[in-house]
Amino acid sequence: MLRRIRICLATLVFIGITLLFLDVTGVLHSYLGCLAKIQFLPAVLALNVGVIIALLALTLIFGRIYCSIICPLGILQDLLARLRPRKNKKVGRYSYSPEMKWLRYPVLAVFIVAIIAGIGSFVALLAPYSSFGRIITNLFRPLYELANNGLAAIAEHYESYAFYSTEVWVRSLPTFIIAAATLIVLAVLAWVGGRTYCNTICPVGTVLSFFSRYSLLKINFDEEKCRNCSACTKACKASCIDFKNHQVDYSRCVVCGNCLESCKFGALKYGKALGSPSVLPVSEDAATFKRESPQPSDNSAPSLGKAATEPTSRRAFLIGAGIATTTAVLAQEKKALKVDGGLADIEDKIAPERQTPITPPGSLSAKNLASHCTGCQLCVAQCPNGVLRPSTGLMTLMQPVMSYEHGYCRPECNRCSEVCPAGAIRPITTEEKSSTQVGHAVWIKKNCLPVSEGVDCGNCERHCPTGAIQMVPLDPEDELGAYVPAINEAKCIGCGACENLCPARPFSAIYVEGHEVHKTV
Repeated sequence: MLRRIRICLATLVFIGITLLFLDVTGVLHSYLGCLAKIQFLPAVLALNVGVIIALLALTLIFGRIYCSIICPLGILQDLLARLRPRKNKKVGRYSYSPEMKWLRYPVLAVFIVAIIAGIGSFVALLAPYSSFGRIITNLFRPLYELANNGLAAIAEHYESYAFYSTEVWVRSLPTFIIAAATLIVLAVLAWVGGRTYCNTICPVGTVLSFFSRYSLLKINFDEEKCRNCSACTKACKASCIDFKNHQVDYSRCVVCGNCLESCKFGALKYGKALGSPSVLPVSEDAATFKRESPQPSDNSAPSLGKAATEPTSRRAFLIGAGIATTTAVLAQEKKALKVDGGLADIEDKIAPERQTPITPPGSLSAKNLASHCTGCQLCVAQCPNGVLRPSTGLMTLMQPVMSYEHGYCRPECNRCSEVCPAGAIRPITTEEKSSTQVGHAVWIKKNCLPVSEGVDCGNCERHCPTGAIQMVPLDPEDELGAYVPAINEAKCIGCGACENLCPARPFSAIYVEGHEVHKTV
């Protein structure tokens, strides 16, 4: 029963938090946003005292159930471990191994120092929730968006707009590589030792291990019933059960319930103490009945499974092929339409070399963002305007920065401040955002079309939401000549509308330079 409850709760949390990163509509955060805020490290960085106390109390009562039910990376490790091919299914997956103190505690110490020093790149690499977010955002979200675009194309063919297409693009190649490498490392460790990462490297797991040693409810041995069959040890994904000495390392036990289910003699129970009446062990009669229950015939199962799965596999293949084909056609059509009046291809914009990176409104300053951000990529995934992308800086690797090649930061949008669970981007209203100056526009004379091409433009002035740009004569004595933008830095909020909508290619004639500390205009 314990194992079934754990699997049900873990499944709900895992699906919910995965959808939070995959959502292209922006509506799921209202219902699932709490799943990000109850993650341990974001709660600590956001100084969310209520969540921290609740998680510690949960650990002191039940043990490290956070790692097996709430942490998405822990659940992902379990899924990866189940994908490991086994030649002999009767042989257990795991074996007991002693605690690696020489690795766990130095990693935790370095992690804490990195948080205090504001080395966000190291924090982002080890934070479990952030690692999961990067994997979903960089590896699985593009596939989800492609499938969504395929469905949008099919729906549009039937004059339905239940789906709408989104732009699929790699926001940061270094972050993509790190996410792929993280998934590979997790898969290898999970196949070899189950919860190896969770119990040797993860800093959150190490912190919770201090409290789980003193938890009220634990896995206990009944030595009189134990037959030393080693079934519990082979089923323990945390490699923390020593069946020979009848001991459990509670600092690593994640209370998954596998050992309870594997024991056929009722020698293990989850409870307050040995002999406690609150949780009863499995009786020998029940275990005997389970062993002697008739099993399905080996001759009938394969034929039934084959008959049932072949049509399903065929349908799945045809549906997948249809979606992929439709998406490819749609992409080609979109590419074909990306021309200027059908005469010339429109060049993609190239990001300028900014002296100071632009941090999102609500982050207050680059220092505040660096000291609180875990690089989970939730704000990047949820940005509807394509403005946020992971930083490639050494000290701020994978933390969000703003750039305007794919869109601009609309004053009426405050999505990133709503979804951030770590306090790196504080919640702000749209009114506050409209008066927050994250940077200021800078004009590049040689790129401006009235100067380089001798044509009228004024696109930046027309689309500036704060009226910070006015077109003035390039030559004050020649009012009939070319007009170029003049920028009022006191009114500019750095939204990037001018940079994004500037028709100059590949570099805009006007771009935004960031501010280290945000101002109010």
